[in-house]
Amino acid sequence: MESMLNKLKSTVTKVTADVTSAVMGNPVTREFDVGRHIASGGNGLAWKIFNGTKKSTKQEVAVFVFDKKLIDKYQKFEKDQIIDSLKRGVQQLTRLRHPRLLTVQHPLEESRDCLAFCTEPVCASLANVLGSWDNLPSPLPSDIKEYKLYDVETKYGLLQVSEGLSFLHSSVKMVHGNITPENIILNKSGAWKIMGFDFCIQSTNPSEQEPKFPCKEWDPNLPSLCLPNPEYLAPEYILSVSCETASDMYSLGAVMYAVFNKGKPIFEVNKQDIYKSFSRQLDQLSRLSSSTLENIPEEVREHVKLLLNVAPAVRPDADQMTKIPFFDDVGAMTLQYFDSLFQRDNLQKSQFFKGLPKVLPKLPKRVIIQRILPCLTSEFVNPDMVPFVLPNVLLIAEECTKEEYIKLILPDLGPVFKQQEPIQASNMILLIFLQKMDLLLTKTPPDEIKNSVLPMVYRALEAPSIQIQELCLNIIPTFANLIDYPSMKNSLIPRIKNACLQTSSLAVRVNSLVCLGKILEYLDKWFVLDDILPFLQQIPSKEPAVLMGILGIYKCTFTHKKLGITKEQLAGKVLPHLIPLSIENNLNLNQFNSFICVIRDMLNRLEAEHKTKLEQLHVMQEQQKSLDIANQMSGAEEARSSGTGNQIDKVFNNGTDLLTSGSDSKENEMSSIQRKASLTLEEKQKLAKEQEQAQKLKSQQPLKPQATTVTPPVKQTKDLTDTLIDNMASLTSRPINQVQVASSNSFSSVPSMGVGMGFSSPIDNTKRNMTNGLNTNMGFQTAGFTMGAGLATQNFFSGPSATGATKMNMVPPANMPNYSPMNAASAITPLTQQNRPPDMSALDNLFGPQKPKVSMKQLAQQKSSQWVNQFVPPPGSPNASSAALGPQMNMLAQPGFGIQGNPFFSPQNFAQPANTMTNSSSASNDLKDLFG
Repeated sequence: MESMLNKLKSTVTKVTADVTSAVMGNPVTREFDVGRHIASGGNGLAWKIFNGTKKSTKQEVAVFVFDKKLIDKYQKFEKDQIIDSLKRGVQQLTRLRHPRLLTVQHPLEESRDCLAFCTEPVCASLANVLGSWDNLPSPLPSDIKEYKLYDVETKYGLLQVSEGLSFLHSSVKMVHGNITPENIILNKSGAWKIMGFDFCIQSTNPSEQEPKFPCKEWDPNLPSLCLPNPEYLAPEYILSVSCETASDMYSLGAVMYAVFNKGKPIFEVNKQDIYKSFSRQLDQLSRLSSSTLENIPEEVREHVKLLLNVAPAVRPDADQMTKIPFFDDVGAMTLQYFDSLFQRDNLQKSQFFKGLPKVLPKLPKRVIIQRILPCLTSEFVNPDMVPFVLPNVLLIAEECTKEEYIKLILPDLGPVFKQQEPIQASNMILLIFLQKMDLLLTKTPPDEIKNSVLPMVYRALEAPSIQIQELCLNIIPTFANLIDYPSMKNSLIPRIKNACLQTSSLAVRVNSLVCLGKILEYLDKWFVLDDILPFLQQIPSKEPAVLMGILGIYKCTFTHKKLGITKEQLAGKVLPHLIPLSIENNLNLNQFNSFICVIRDMLNRLEAEHKTKLEQLHVMQEQQKSLDIANQMSGAEEARSSGTGNQIDKVFNNGTDLLTSGSDSKENEMSSIQRKASLTLEEKQKLAKEQEQAQKLKSQQPLKPQATTVTPPVKQTKDLTDTLIDNMASLTSRPINQVQVASSNSFSSVPSMGVGMGFSSPIDNTKRNMTNGLNTNMGFQTAGFTMGAGLATQNFFSGPSATGATKMNMVPPANMPNYSPMNAASAITPLTQQNRPPDMSALDNLFGPQKPKVSMKQLAQQKSSQWVNQFVPPPGSPNASSAALGPQMNMLAQPGFGIQGNPFFSPQNFAQPANTMTNSSSASNDLKDLFG
């Protein structure tokens, strides 16, 4: 890598040094900047040709430099002869002005080291193109090394040289004297130009009919730069020391031969013995064979043979050569017409430009770019000619690369994009650009598209001409994919909508809708839904074509995979718009069917999507309900499993009220439900009321029970038969407000699970008055205190139930106060009813004088402990606190089956001490034992 950099550095340094040494101090450098060495030309290829630019105007030029170091080997007088010859040729070229002669833009300047002058931009000399690379830079420029002459270039180049000679011979009365490939220069456009007038011969009698050209004798002692090239020199110049215009025609024939034979001259001349060489050459020319000219095209072979004839009179003159059929080529004629274009009027130019697109495909690309394109772009200054020139320029642009387009064509198109005058020409320009819009958007840089191309499209949409608007709307979809999205969304779409709404032309309105429908795929979904679809409802006209355009946009949006219409849009906006349109009177049957078909598809999709959504929501709700119920049940099971045993222990051992735990359980359950599921407004209001009522109960003063002493019954041996009969009679004769006994000797069933209590001794009406202010008419079962759990109604005197616990169902009297449930957070205080000692006098008579083996109190305690053990397993048992309670205690916590809300579970029902409790079933069994 370093070696390559060093090599490049040395090359640049060498070139810079060569240029500096060659031009340093020459007056040409005051006005021109000298650039790269590109070619060589002139007699002996002595002139180095450089690129250059004029400092003041930045105009491109070619700088010809003759380095005096080339002639250092000669003596002083020889140097002077060479310099004089070179000066003479440049001065003569400067005085002559013709399109076929090289144009001098700055005359010859001499300095101590060099001679220099400036001309029009140059590509190379014909000798360089044909393979003579003397005095060229190293390495050889690639554009010269790879240069290839096309047939049209060769034909037209030879025609140009013929025209230049015709000018010299006829108008100037001059013989060039040295027509060679070195003195034919190809300019930047590829035109062939004549230079090298070092040995030109002016006529001595220019005013006479027959001009005379004095000729100098060949002097072999002169330096080679002071003599013409003998290989292209006519024989008479050497052998008879005479010359005429025909001598230049011989040189033209020799050049034609060299062109078709890769630069090889027809004869090689020994400059040391030139006379002998020309004598031999003369013999060969007199019997020139066809094989010698086999590389020359057949249609010009005879003319070349004539030009190389020994007799000057036989050779065609320059005018005759310009008219030979060989030059009647379409490409050559086209190039020739371009060269004379400045002489034509607008009508002739317009006719020529109309037919040019047929010729351009037949021409090589380099010829078109070098020769034709500059001539076309030069016509852009003429506004009337732009509509005729522009199609050809865009046709050439299609064959160019993007880099060539940007460099050679785009700079000249800039003013054309903005041209608006004259109006007729401006409209035609818009039409042409719209037809080639894909080309412009493909090859034009993004910045230039935004600044020049798209504004022209917007101008076309707003043009007053309906034809331009229609064409623009038809063409936009063809290049919509090349327009950037912000420009389309913010500039193009709004103008299309305005054209649709504001125009009075039905065609423009329909084309606007069609254009929108075709470019929908380049837009995003929400822009279409929010901007395009609402716009359709603003269109005022109801013509069938417009309605079908609206339907088409709806259908495209509805069916497109990327776009699509949401079901909310379908139901709320699209269908309410389409259905009224479908029954417009202007629609025919096919159009109506199209509407109905689209509407039906929309309804089907709407139904399917919404039904699917509702089904999914239903499934989700059912799954959520199942999950909530499962969570609630599992939570309740866990809570009850862990707390039931403790609750029972507290009820039977510590005397703690069961209401508190029940209320806590229910409130926790409500809180759990509230957390897991959202509540309705009515449920929230109900919950708030319950919380408020619970708060009130919590704030009440606690009820304190009065201490009572239990007086043990006096056990005397009595005959209890009469007393028992009286007591039974008194039970059956109780007033209507007392507890009603069912025909099955049991109390009415209560729907909720309850706890039944009673006292074992009869109580007088006078003794039933409560000191705590409760109802004095509350009735109690005298058979004993019972407590049980269950759902089914059981007989009072029946045996143990299947669950292992008896149940006493009681119906509270009508005047019994109904206590509301209390807050789970608050504990129910002990009851304040004063416990009175039970009256056991009725049983005293029953036992009589004899004393039973087991007292009633002991029997009651034994039965009570058996009943409790059925519900409360011993500590450490695997089923402790939950196993034996099972369904009864679970049902106790269910709404409607708990103690909350049940009027039976009033505080006065829990007034007696715990030691008076006994199993009702056990009491019945005791009575059966007593009575046999």
